[in-house]
Amino acid sequence: MTSIDLNADLGEGFGRWQLTDDERLLSVVTSANVACGFHAGDAATMRRVCEQAAARGVRIGAQVSYRDLAGFGRRAMDVPPAELAAEVAYQIGALEVFARAAGTRVSYVKPHGALYNRVVHDEEQAGAVVDGVLLADATLPVLGLPGSRLLELAAQAGLPAVTEAFADRAYTEQGTLVPRGQEGAVVTDPGAVVERSVGLARSGVVTARSGARIEVRARSLCLHGDTPGAVELARRVRARLEESGVRVEAFV
Repeated sequence: MTSIDLNADLGEGFGRWQLTDDERLLSVVTSANVACGFHAGDAATMRRVCEQAAARGVRIGAQVSYRDLAGFGRRAMDVPPAELAAEVAYQIGALEVFARAAGTRVSYVKPHGALYNRVVHDEEQAGAVVDGVLLADATLPVLGLPGSRLLELAAQAGLPAVTEAFADRAYTEQGTLVPRGQEGAVVTDPGAVVERSVGLARSGVVTARSGARIEVRARSLCLHGDTPGAVELARRVRARLEESGVRVEAFV
């Protein structure tokens, strides 16, 4: 039977401000990408999400980012490799404290926003992320875009490289994500998102913005938690996947 992991970006709040409906999304997804304080999140939020995830058996992932709280980690930045590696390790370590306190552990690492897109092609920044993961825990899987430099370097370093797809983001013919600043970068039709999810899980193909069918083989499917109606959409996606004979389970 075909299987796929469902992940969502959670803990994306700060202080009294909350962006994602963490508790309800944790009843749907199998992996939680928890913000580690650099693009969103704070100590109390990280602790709460780890406790909720552990109680539901959801795997906890460190969603590491550039240090860009004001820009939500979506602004391009040039960070020296040694500094970036240290900051990646720092974020993983911070989340690990709360994961362990909740009776579990950080199970994988996923970059966020501008860092995620940068390490698709940038050898230096991708290498720095890998170095940071190795510094924190040399057994952690790395979640990223198929064909990215990040996953190539992670595999070379002996880290498990896990491919990811996005049902609610537009793709280029090269298999990369259309930048958010461009028109049509986000797929907003819930029905289309649901059917794209099934196509990605069962056949590993998706329609690019140009109309071309491209191959995107992925072990995990991301459901963005900051979109309107995210919880109901996530429920629809999971239900449709299971109806289609796809087993929904964590990749680790």
